[in-house]
Amino acid sequence: MKKRPVITIALITAICLLGNEMLFIVLPIYWKFFGLDSLWQVGVLLSINRFVRIPINSVVGWCYHKISKRTGVLFAIILASVSTYSYGILKGFWLLLLVRILWGVAWSFLRLGGYLTVISSSDGKTRGQLIGLYNGLWGLGTLFGMLIGGLLCDLIGIPPITTGFAVLAALTIPLAIKFIPNVSNVEHSDEKKTGSIIRSAQHRKVLFNGLFVAFVVYGVFFTTISKLIEFHMEGTVLIWGMTIGAAAVTGVVQSIKMGFDPFLAPTIGKWSDLKFGRIPLLTIALLGGSMFLAIIPILGNFFFLFIMILAFQMVCTFLITTSDSLAADLSKGPLAIKTMTYYTLFADLGAAVGPLLSFIVLDFVGLPWLYWFTSLLLFMAFLFWLKEHRRQKVKSQSVEGLGF
Repeated sequence: MKKRPVITIALITAICLLGNEMLFIVLPIYWKFFGLDSLWQVGVLLSINRFVRIPINSVVGWCYHKISKRTGVLFAIILASVSTYSYGILKGFWLLLLVRILWGVAWSFLRLGGYLTVISSSDGKTRGQLIGLYNGLWGLGTLFGMLIGGLLCDLIGIPPITTGFAVLAALTIPLAIKFIPNVSNVEHSDEKKTGSIIRSAQHRKVLFNGLFVAFVVYGVFFTTISKLIEFHMEGTVLIWGMTIGAAAVTGVVQSIKMGFDPFLAPTIGKWSDLKFGRIPLLTIALLGGSMFLAIIPILGNFFFLFIMILAFQMVCTFLITTSDSLAADLSKGPLAIKTMTYYTLFADLGAAVGPLLSFIVLDFVGLPWLYWFTSLLLFMAFLFWLKEHRRQKVKSQSVEGLGF
């Protein structure tokens, strides 16, 4: 396996992600420091980068037809460094909105560049493992961005943190130049031979699965986990003599997940490569996730709630790794850029729409019903992929029976 380019792009992405993840901790608390007038502006600034990726992904995909992966990643690093530095010096909603849009563009280049790097560095026997390795490593950016940003903002202030993160991002430029291949994407660029991705039934299944997984994991669960913990807590809890609130517990839970992902995600990917297959692992994760989400809202014991949340976060890693691997399997030759462009577009759509629908449901019927409804969706997806797995198994046996 050619792991070095994958590890390099994953670590570059993690470092570029630090400023964005810090903002999710700092902005809701210190919004007046940023020159904002009300909390609705916080919500817009934290979500606009996701919405802008929906139309921009096609443009980024077109760019990767014309430029090398190294050029795209270098452009993303520059945008990430500039936007991160700007968080600490710019004041006012409209200036910060522009900067957040720049970050959305940077993330699109990083994400698609990362997928293309994994595809070009792997084959059918290693793709899942490298997808898991890539996802696990860039997730460290979320872990350290939230931890460092949350711990140091009171001690040294926001501008020094954003400046430090921006400098770290800029320092990854030599890594990109040395380890990201500066070769043309010509093998992926013959659009005339690809046809329509949407017309392919297999592609549609994988694309909508990507949308669904992003909707559940990023759109519903990760945006409501603090509300879930607050829902089950009566103010604060006492742990080892320390009184901590919902925000602190949420940070601990998410940190544990991000700390395990660099080890768990590659293992899941390896299982899907060599032993179990992608769809069986996906169906198991969908069924397990459905059961966990059905139980979580009715748990009365906080310790069991904590364990159940950690278990569902492991399910999330299964869902993301298998979903990304299925998309990468379809990205061969001239289909690579187009398939992954569509896949990131669908995933971004799910991640962007999820929070909006989640908080509407929360307002009208409450958190338990949101989780039960999501549990039902996961079970329906389980039935679909179980049927799909049986169909493929019958088809494979028919082909073997004909002597092919």
